[in-house]
Amino acid sequence: MRYLTAGETHGPQLTGIIEGFPSNVTIDFEEVNFQLGRRQKGYGRGRRMQIEKDTANIVGGVRHGKTTGAPIALVVENNDWKHWTSVMNIEPIEGNDETKRRVNRPRPGHADLNGGLKYNQRDLRNILERSSARETTMRVATGAVARQLLAAFGIKVAGQVIRIGEVEVERQELPIDELIRITEESEVRVVDKNAEAKMIAAIDAAKEEGDTLGGIVECIIEGVPTGLGSHVQWDRKLDGRIAQAVLSIQAFKGCEIGIGFEAAKLRGSKVHDEIMYEEDRGFYRASNRAGGFEGGMTTGEPIVVRGVMKPISTLYKALQSVDIDSKEAFTAQVERSDTCAVPAAGVILENIVAWEVANAFLEKFGGDSLEEIRNNYNSYLEQIKNY
Repeated sequence: MRYLTAGETHGPQLTGIIEGFPSNVTIDFEEVNFQLGRRQKGYGRGRRMQIEKDTANIVGGVRHGKTTGAPIALVVENNDWKHWTSVMNIEPIEGNDETKRRVNRPRPGHADLNGGLKYNQRDLRNILERSSARETTMRVATGAVARQLLAAFGIKVAGQVIRIGEVEVERQELPIDELIRITEESEVRVVDKNAEAKMIAAIDAAKEEGDTLGGIVECIIEGVPTGLGSHVQWDRKLDGRIAQAVLSIQAFKGCEIGIGFEAAKLRGSKVHDEIMYEEDRGFYRASNRAGGFEGGMTTGEPIVVRGVMKPISTLYKALQSVDIDSKEAFTAQVERSDTCAVPAAGVILENIVAWEVANAFLEKFGGDSLEEIRNNYNSYLEQIKNY
């Protein structure tokens, strides 16, 4: 299973195509749009989210509410396109740099300069329009479809914010349904109300100073069977594939699974999860410091993945840059942006990780239809039970 996305942040629409998705999976369209709505929320978002009301239209691969096995095509229209019809027109236009909204002063921390050099673009708008995190709208939509395959097998996905700027909250280990309920009621997707107030204050302070904030977000997936992924080749290790996917999210600079970097300062006896057995439960771990993975394979314990998001690159109090035409020092150009998108980044993380888990699920229990996959899945569970 794979997906491709296309489209620019100020273009007419974003497009996604999913290939390899099985047939006969019921698609809840409201759930797809619910996930898109979650991505738009969160304290610290900018004016763009007041303009857009992201809704995915599925224009292929689904008939009468169920997937057909054909490629699934999704479209999300950009409401802001009406203000950019000239600037982003596919036809040549007349006008000066101001009319074309040309970008020639790259922003530190963004793809602007590297992309301009690589693709030989004198207008850096051709880079920033695609490298923008607006692209994650479609990645959330494709992840929302993948989540529905997982849900058919009782697999649940949740998330929480662990840190915004200097404010860190203790990780909460709650029943997953309760975690979902509480974090959905929080503007910054945390359980701790005291931490929530401090995070909001930190975001307000950064906005006042024309600055931005990053943070740490966490995804938890429960109900995953043992044995997704493989130890036999480096590129079949599911935790490695998840880490690559996490670091592909715009502005993400780190990933850890389970206790992650904490393991570096602990002794082995405090890191590894002891193996237990009960007849009605089978094999399980006494703890889950490994975050649901050993040897690149799922252990059956909850998958726990964290991602580090750097502060957004566009600062209203712009940093120093260089004009690519004159080579003289200037402050970087400013594009409309958020102060903090960490809560939204948590939603993106959930859907990115869900996609990778769903893909590994299909590799393990492969089939062209939901019924075939379910037969393979049930047979495997019986095999494990009798091990």
